Amino acid sequence: MSKQWYPVIDLEKCNGCMACYNKCKRGVYDVVDNRPMVVNPEGCMDGCHGCGNLCPMQAISYYGEGNAIKNGCQSSGCCK
Repeated sequence: MSKQWYPVIDLEKCNGCMACYNKCKRGVYDVVDNRPMVVNPEGCMDGCHGCGNLCPMQAISYYGEGNAIKNGCQSSGCCK
């Protein structure tokens, strides 16, 4: 996969609250068996932490976080 930034859900921590699914308007998530799943990682904006910031279980980490574009989220407003 060529995408360098996208959310990864720890399914052992996830309580299925759907905060991530409801937050993301870029089509990254879908609902599978009543749980949020990352189905379109290409839709995620580099550096965005919007879904992870809302997760009450801290079940979301990000592939590529070590080399993220730090201002991508702030400039786009996706985390607000």
